[in-house]
Amino acid sequence: MRVYFCLIFYQHRSVLQIKNEKFAPVYFNVVILNPVEICLISFFTFCLLVQLYYVLFVHLKLANISVEHVPDNAKSGVSVVVCARNEIKNLEKYLPSILEQNYPEFEVVVVNDRSWDGTEEFLEALEKKYANLKIVKILDNEKFIAGKKFAVTMGIKASKYDWLVFTDADCEPESANWLMCMQKPVDERTEIVLGYSPYLKKKGLLNALIRFETFFTAVNYLSFALKGMPYMGVGRNMAYKKSLFFKNKGFAAHMHIPSGDDDLFVNAHATSSNTEIRINKDSHVWSEPNRTWAGYLRQKKRHFGAGKLYKSKHKFILSLQIIFQFLFYVGFGVCMFFSRESKYIAGSLFLFSIIIRCLVYPKLLSRLNYRDLRWWFPILDILLFFFLMLNGFLSMFGKKKVNWK
Repeated sequence: MRVYFCLIFYQHRSVLQIKNEKFAPVYFNVVILNPVEICLISFFTFCLLVQLYYVLFVHLKLANISVEHVPDNAKSGVSVVVCARNEIKNLEKYLPSILEQNYPEFEVVVVNDRSWDGTEEFLEALEKKYANLKIVKILDNEKFIAGKKFAVTMGIKASKYDWLVFTDADCEPESANWLMCMQKPVDERTEIVLGYSPYLKKKGLLNALIRFETFFTAVNYLSFALKGMPYMGVGRNMAYKKSLFFKNKGFAAHMHIPSGDDDLFVNAHATSSNTEIRINKDSHVWSEPNRTWAGYLRQKKRHFGAGKLYKSKHKFILSLQIIFQFLFYVGFGVCMFFSRESKYIAGSLFLFSIIIRCLVYPKLLSRLNYRDLRWWFPILDILLFFFLMLNGFLSMFGKKKVNWK
């Protein structure tokens, strides 16, 4: 059994010839595909359509949304919570920019989690200079399970205000208006605000890959939040109500997981009506990236473990996204082993996919402070996908216990 596809090609004619003829001749070139090729091309096309759903009906929302302006006035007091474990170099470099924010009423709660690198002495000296700095010290104690979630909980308990803004010790706000952007929204129903935290640019492929992965993660969680399905946030830049934290018993549901103080909390308590996003450039918080492949793999392993506890609907739609992206690349590769006609059709569909994405993602890269990655988009997209697939496979093996520092 053979199936025939007709592709129309117009014969090349000169202008004078066409003028002298009532109709220009039309020729048909018959493309013959066998049933296996028909099924393969059909499946490949379906994978493309699933991909385009995420691009055009989810991510495009973020590309087209109007960027919010920096508020003119502060609404209420804010507590900034920063957890640090042997982070003296980063604290020396970045903490002053947090303490000197252009905001009338705020405090910075720094939780010193069992540091031995001089962090305690540095914070005590800084406390004399900044009246809005509050220090929480955690000592070694065998009676509790140490970890970032415990440190965050101690910082929240020590905070004075109901509106909490979170960041890390190795983070620096884009501007002095960061807190003005991340303050409590006017809408009283809003209990969670999701911000964005890009990584600093360094040399090398690893840095480009880390920044590109961060970009796509942000595009995904910010876009789904706009679509009414918030499923995660990043602890480097997010905010929520203290009352929301204690009303839901903090991290009790996932205290046994070393990561998830940010994404698992948002996944459990964010809704379409109580969550907003902030993408104004002044609201961005820059962070130090991993410098080694091993460090980056450890970080992704922590995130992989937290993702297993997402709500079922979130796991389904995220799994669907990665599975069909995988099948899209596999389908394209398989098509290359069949007839010339199959290669042409698959190649055309693959090129169409790249063109559509190149119309959406470069705009988002510029909007999210990664303008320099625009020209490397197609290459990094493929490299990142296969790296994450490898990391997902490796994360299923090895030691189960992963420390936050």
